[in-house]
Amino acid sequence: MTPSTYILIILAVFILIAFFSTFKIVPQRSVFIVERLGKYSRSLEAGFHILIPFIDKIAYKQNLKEQAIDVASQICITKDNIAVEVDGILYLQVMDPQKASYGIDNYRFAVIQISQTTMRSVIGKMELDKTFEERETVNATIVDAVDKASEPWGIKVSRYEVKNISPPQSIRDAMEKQMRAEREKRALIAESEGDKQAKINRAEGDKQEMIARSEGEKMRKINEASGTASEIEMVAIATAKGILEIAKSINQEGGMNAVNLRIAEQYLTEFGKLAKVNNTMIVPADLSNIAGVISSVTSVLSTTNPSGTVPANPLLRKP
Repeated sequence: MTPSTYILIILAVFILIAFFSTFKIVPQRSVFIVERLGKYSRSLEAGFHILIPFIDKIAYKQNLKEQAIDVASQICITKDNIAVEVDGILYLQVMDPQKASYGIDNYRFAVIQISQTTMRSVIGKMELDKTFEERETVNATIVDAVDKASEPWGIKVSRYEVKNISPPQSIRDAMEKQMRAEREKRALIAESEGDKQAKINRAEGDKQEMIARSEGEKMRKINEASGTASEIEMVAIATAKGILEIAKSINQEGGMNAVNLRIAEQYLTEFGKLAKVNNTMIVPADLSNIAGVISSVTSVLSTTNPSGTVPANPLLRKP
């Protein structure tokens, strides 16, 4: 190949390089920082742009999307002198590409360092138990500190999340024992409360049962008393009516003779029963003369009621 051919090839390569460096396409949500002769020239938004070859160059490419930056775990000392390992994640966004490019050399490294130092400071003011309870406070404090520090760099910190707080194994074992004891305590309290409520319910049920039973017994006795009173009244009325009928029969002709005969029959019947039993008996002196006995009974009735009539039952007397 002749020297002129080499020159043509070099010239063609130079032209291709110049051509591709002249035309730039910026992606959506990105900004390219253009420097002209080593000095900031302009910021290229999303779209197609033309640069001056060998004079303009793309110095920085900034992403305007929200970025999640992992903050590595570190050892922090709590207020009660317990070493815990803490890590987290930081969310930020580039708001001013020019400041992010020229305000600091590496804003990602800077915000991570500020997050870690702020974390150590916040954890150092808390006891171990509080670090688990007040994560929101820790997150808010870190966001506020990092956001203020990164404002001159054109960075906006949206939030910070603590991922893990890991105390030493000995502390974890002690905490687990404490939680187990607390759970057992709550279980015993719940069981005792349940037994207490069950006893109260049983006592209340027994009370209601006794009240209902006493009410039932009261009504039963009232009903029995009412029935007994009615029965006595009816028996008395029936007895009075029977006596009245007997009295009427006695007052009729031959009625007294029938009464005397009935009394004599009952006398003989009862006397015969006494004779069958091995008992001590009073034997009348005139036992051989039954007619005398009947005559004696009749004379007693005549002496008691000389008129020969049986008095009416006063219970049936009309007012």
